[in-house]
Amino acid sequence: MKKYPMIAAVDLGSNSFRLQVARVEGDQIYLLDSLKDTVRLGAGLGSDKILDQDTCKRALASLARFGERLRGLPRGAVRAVGTNTFRVAKNAQEFLQQAEAALGFPIEIIAGREEARLIYLGVSHGLPVSNDKRLVVDIGGGSTEFIIGAGLKPQQMESLYMGCVSYSQRFFPNGKISKSALREADLAARTELQTIHNEFSSTHWQHAIGSSGTAKALSEILQMNGYSEIGITQDGLAKLKDAMLKAGDCNKLQLAGLRPDRIPVLAGGYAIMTAIFSELDIANMSIADTALREGVLYDQLGRFHSQDMRETTVNQFMRRYQVDAVQAGHVLQLGINLLRQFGATQSIDMDAALMRFSWAARLHEIGLSIAHSGFHKHSAYIIENADMPGFSKKEQLQLSRLVLAQRGSLGKAAQPLPDNETLNQILALRLAVLFYRSRMDFELPEIKLSLEGSSFKLAMSRDWLSINPLTETALANEAKEWKSVGLRLEISSTLS
Repeated sequence: MKKYPMIAAVDLGSNSFRLQVARVEGDQIYLLDSLKDTVRLGAGLGSDKILDQDTCKRALASLARFGERLRGLPRGAVRAVGTNTFRVAKNAQEFLQQAEAALGFPIEIIAGREEARLIYLGVSHGLPVSNDKRLVVDIGGGSTEFIIGAGLKPQQMESLYMGCVSYSQRFFPNGKISKSALREADLAARTELQTIHNEFSSTHWQHAIGSSGTAKALSEILQMNGYSEIGITQDGLAKLKDAMLKAGDCNKLQLAGLRPDRIPVLAGGYAIMTAIFSELDIANMSIADTALREGVLYDQLGRFHSQDMRETTVNQFMRRYQVDAVQAGHVLQLGINLLRQFGATQSIDMDAALMRFSWAARLHEIGLSIAHSGFHKHSAYIIENADMPGFSKKEQLQLSRLVLAQRGSLGKAAQPLPDNETLNQILALRLAVLFYRSRMDFELPEIKLSLEGSSFKLAMSRDWLSINPLTETALANEAKEWKSVGLRLEISSTLS
């Protein structure tokens, strides 16, 4: 992957949008500039899971400001990720198109566990080196991530659908605080936490660390008001509860360290944190200076240095689903050879195309572990729905559709017709699978493949086809399949 001297990460959270720009020096990053807007995207999510127009306008205005700061940076140097609200909003795709136009860069919607992985990556890079197991807790606007890891490696990850914005709206409307509201919020959070109690309780780690806005805000309030000496403690949280109940309204709280932008979401974040302390048996929690956006930066850096988590995930999936590595290698080698031929006549991002094709070729048979019949459908389902560290939801969907199109009807895969770059990959994969149907190691003839207008042209040896009638018939059927979706595949046996 191409290296860049300057990179940027955009974290589109349910409470705040954040931008971080960094300079790259070898295998280190040095933070240069940061921006933050308290957008409260999650607050614009109605009971129908639709983002309202006012919130969308506020978010787009923020992204336009970020876009100005990022102007001039190459596309590959910027990575923007959307979290929980993007995951749950029914109009997320419509809003995403507007958001990308405002920002000027693609936005990835990442799954909860992928968010957890990136959070841990950012937090662990900002902590002293240690082999002790750490619990990292990140209370966001719409979800809370939990990670147990050692060193730079996460070992256990989970994401729960509870956040400071959603809980504040649900249990503390207009900032009103009461014993009953705190009790209801606490019970709701503890009910969610019971699903992960066995894996994340204090017997599994030595240190608890909080990251992002809620943890930082609570720690600052507790320390500045003398409720705790450092970080977050159970006793400090109890004292803050007394102060909140006495005020009865977050807007009437007179506390040192309580910033105006934190007031509307303080009660919800507090309720979640107290439930976490109780359910996971936490005595005290230190606070990290880094979080998701730094994790995104370090993940980018890893890709530059051939430490792409996506490659690790693909290799793990091959082992988990017992992929025939020899067969996958044959399909990969032939497919890449065919795909490269398109690069000579088309202006495409060949590096990106080859990377995606490599993943598809190595994973195209993982569905065989479920059943031979319709295995390509099983493969596509696994890729689209499994937790795949390093991959965005969009990347998983693109990969899933490519794998689904490896055989059988092209109807679902090619309608509506994708761009030429995707069609190239579909054809290369289908032909590679077709030629290696026998799963045998044999010498292939020279094959030439090109796209002229709306027609694919495949030329190969007449003599080879004459002694391989099964393949010749399969190629004829393949041409009919492409014709059924309005495209032509012309097979010419003219090469000697």
